Parts: sequence; C-alpha cells; structure tokens
Amino acid sequence: MSFWPSKRVLVTGGAGFIGSHVVDQLIELGAHVTIVDNLDKDSVQNILEVWSKHNLDVTEKNGEHVRAGDHTFLKCDLEDRGQARHVMRGHEIVIHLAATVGGRGYIDTHPADCCHNLALDHNVFDAALRAEVDRVHYASTACVYPVSLQAEYDSGYLLSEEDAFRNGWANCDREYGWAKFIGEQELLAYHKQYDINGSICRYVTAYGPRENDTHAIIALIRKAVERQDPYIVWGTGEQDRDFTYVSDIVEGTLLATEKITDGTAVNLGTSKRYKMKDVAKMVLEVSGHKPNHISFDTSKPEGVRTRALDITRAKRLLGWEPRVDLKEGLRLTYCLLYTSDAADE
Repeated sequence: MSFWPSKRVLVTGGAGFIGSHVVDQLIELGAHVTIVDNLDKDSVQNILEVWSKHNLDVTEKNGEHVRAGDHTFLKCDLEDRGQARHVMRGHEIVIHLAATVGGRGYIDTHPADCCHNLALDHNVFDAALRAEVDRVHYASTACVYPVSLQAEYDSGYLLSEEDAFRNGWANCDREYGWAKFIGEQELLAYHKQYDINGSICRYVTAYGPRENDTHAIIALIRKAVERQDPYIVWGTGEQDRDFTYVSDIVEGTLLATEKITDGTAVNLGTSKRYKMKDVAKMVLEVSGHKPNHISFDTSKPEGVRTRALDITRAKRLLGWEPRVDLKEGLRLTYCLLYTSDAADE
C-alpha cells in the first residue's frame, strides 16, 4: 500500500474496537495518525497498546492531548461543531468511525442515543469540507438494508449494495440503521455539491480483540470464560449472521479509502451465514467449556432473523476478499483476550 506513507490521517473513534485496529495498520503503513475519541465507551489504553506494539513512547502529555512520535491522541466531542472543526485542520484523509453504537440489546434500548449520529456525522463532513480534506471514508453498517429482506430463518439471500434503495425505497433496521443511512446520503450530497472525495463501507457483525461484550461474539466468549452453566444464548439461536474478523474489516476499509472517491458503498462481509446456536457451540469448543445446559433466552432481542452480504463489488473494485474464517477468528479472539497464547499470535 504505497498510498499511505506520510499521509496525515485523522481517525475518528480511533480508541475504539475497529478504530484502534485501523490506527495500528496505518502506523504499520507509515501514515501520520491523529486519533480523536470522546472516550465515552472506549479507552485510551487501546491506543497506548498500539503505540507500544510499534515501540512508540509518549513524548508529550498535556491534559487530553497525548503524543508519541508523529502520532497524536486528542479527546474530542465531535458533536461539538467547534471541536470538530479544530481537530480537522491539517489532515489529508479522514477515516470516520466514531458513532454511538452497541450490540442488538443497545440498539433496541437506546434509540434516541443512536440518533446522536446524525449530528456527529454532519459535523465531521462539514469540518472536513472547511479544512479542505482530500477524502473522507465513512463506516456504515448492514443495518441500512431493508428489514423485509432479512425476516425469514434459513434464507439464502445475500444483501447487495443496491438493496439499500430496493425499488426506490429504503427500510432500515431501527433508528441506528436510519441514522447511518442518512450519514451515507449526506456524504454523497457533499460529493455531489462540493466534489469532496468519499468512500463508504458497510460492515456486518465485525468481531475481534478490543470489542466489548455488548456484542454477541464477545458476550458468548465471556460467558464461556466464566464457565456459566446454563450457558445462555440470546434469542432462539436460529437467527444467523455473517461474521467478519476485524483484520478483514481494516483491510477493506483502507482499500476503499484509497480506491473509491465517488461515495460508492461497498459491503465488507464473508457471504457466509452461521446460526447463533452453532456459533455458541464453536465458542464452547474453542474455550474448552462444557456446560450441562445451553439455554436460549427468547425474552432477549435477536434482531433480524438472517443477514449476510454479497461482496461481489468489493472483490471487483477493491480486489478484497476476507482472509479469516469464523473458526480461526474465534480462536484468535479467544487467545488474544483470555489466554497466554496471545504471546504466540
């Protein structure tokens, strides 16, 4: 990736799960990275770990401003227009990952909080335009796709990018899906009116180290580590998902940022679906936990009944394909989070 050396890149939400992995790869590729995060749910420790991995020592610490070599962390509330404009100055590229988000339980119970993304996204795009940023990447979600296409168990349908406007209509998954869809449309509007370069990736059920346990994979791993018995799985267990390991998400994100400038949306997934009951069994196998009972709690939300993405466009435009299958990804996640095997990975 000769595109990235010495590029001045701002990563919003860079202390978070996906964000910290993006920062890690950007440093590896030679970019100069500024990380902004409000630390509402994330920890600056994620960034310190990334810097330590690259043998970067903190050279300056001034309140909420921390610097290590050519890289900087700033605590910032991007819902504040003034703060957004301030941190944007001097950057060539923005990778916009900051969002109010959580797993299915959070999305279902925090609809108003999810709507904060509307203000956050607007401030980032407006500030990027004013700062004359060369290009903006927007992290979106498979929640933009119509619920009606994801309503049946055992579906074989793969959601393609055109389905977001199926038959000229959108029908997103809850307030979170609508907010992210509006973010996509706003970035496209900025491209049309102001010619700002933009790209969009739609993620589906990303998982891996540094993710919190409001999300299914980490929650299942934590329950296994705690040796819970009965071992509880939310929903019927018949719902399926397309699980994407974080390193594949990062690679697709950076390729899209480099290669797409007209706001074309690209799916990042595996096109493979796994029922949650089978994922739970895989987690138990990886962890070595053998509960006497596996219980399915249908009082808990399970979301749409099926979801998997068509990645034909990503293959064609980016030359991207996922490298890590679910079984290997679960092993990596478990080892890096909970065992001494992390030192060998």
